[in-house]
Amino acid sequence: MGPRIATRVSLTAILGTPVTDPQGRLCGKLKDIAVTTGPEGGKVAGLVLKTRTGLALVPSEEVMETPAGTLEVRSAEVLAPLKEEGNYLFLQQDVVDRQIIDINGRKVVRVNDVDLEWMGQGAAHLLRVAEVEVGLRGAFRRVFKGVLPRERLESVSRKFTARAIPWEFVDVIEPDPARRVRLRIAHERLADIHPSELADILEDLAPAEREAVFTSLNEEVAAETLEEVEPKLQKALLEKLDEERIADIVEEMDPGAAADLLNELPEDQSDAILEEMEPEERQEVQDLLDFDEHSAAGCMTSEFVYLGMDATVAQGVEALRSFDGDPETVTEVYLLDEKRVLRGAVSLARLVMARPDTHLGVLAEPRVLSCPADMKQNELAEMFDKYNLHALPVVDPQGRMVGVVQSEHVISFLREKL
Repeated sequence: MGPRIATRVSLTAILGTPVTDPQGRLCGKLKDIAVTTGPEGGKVAGLVLKTRTGLALVPSEEVMETPAGTLEVRSAEVLAPLKEEGNYLFLQQDVVDRQIIDINGRKVVRVNDVDLEWMGQGAAHLLRVAEVEVGLRGAFRRVFKGVLPRERLESVSRKFTARAIPWEFVDVIEPDPARRVRLRIAHERLADIHPSELADILEDLAPAEREAVFTSLNEEVAAETLEEVEPKLQKALLEKLDEERIADIVEEMDPGAAADLLNELPEDQSDAILEEMEPEERQEVQDLLDFDEHSAAGCMTSEFVYLGMDATVAQGVEALRSFDGDPETVTEVYLLDEKRVLRGAVSLARLVMARPDTHLGVLAEPRVLSCPADMKQNELAEMFDKYNLHALPVVDPQGRMVGVVQSEHVISFLREKL
């Protein structure tokens, strides 16, 4: 047997093509192409024909493309009425013009066309979906269909740079009544996208797609993403989730961000979420809810690395390894006395350069900057600017350390003022 021959054709070009039987009698015109979902997702189940009596489905293996560019069924008897309960994804109805996530491009794109291939040898043909077009090539085909002959349309469109996503990366969101489309690899690779980029993607999606993507995220990724979106969108993302699921996500958030989120929700919903949280996480967030949100305490995190005055470098490294918060936010290890009063801070650079048995008190800065819990955000911003800070400890009236303000919180505050 010789090699299989593949002939590429676009959905736009093939739609409306006459379909005849072997005797040349017209059976109907191509209305759409049905693709299976579930375990065999992507397989062409059949061609949807518009006939004089309604819509009919023809198995793809019963259809072949003729040299004249029309489609031919092996027998008119293979036509069967299209059943509504069929578990199909229709390319024209459900894919074209839908939004999908381009994982590699970190953005939302719109499907302009679908490329198909006739795979076959001799009389045996099989139609398969190759990729979806998301660039100008597909858009050009759709605009100029009917204006240019099919051969000319395909020839000119090929001059545009292809922007396509292979079909194996495309699947239907289920269960979704609107049968919208997403990338199948989203579950595996969405976690690889930076939370701020994922937040941008969610903002660009329509509500139904946004809900489907967000609910597919695990608690940790959902929490990181939720911290990056505006309060209005936060509430929209949580709207369809129950309190237990929201609590699981909030527990993974930075306590300060979690408190900000709960402050934006109705009091009864906020209380219900707190009730579902684990006691330790609940207490951290409740403590922050008591502070003025426009103060240092209102924008701080209560997660930081600290040790006693007699701790060694080895103990400091172990404390970093066992830290439950975001390790990327840690710039210093803080030294507290037995009353939790702030006595010093050791930068990570000094920590990693020192011998394991060195006492942290020897490495600590003798004068460590801090701010009171009720310091206003304007004053905080001035302090960060004056001393070029990455983080600033927050202390209560007795000098006990209660949290840390990160530079990113100050930057967010300044951006809101612009």
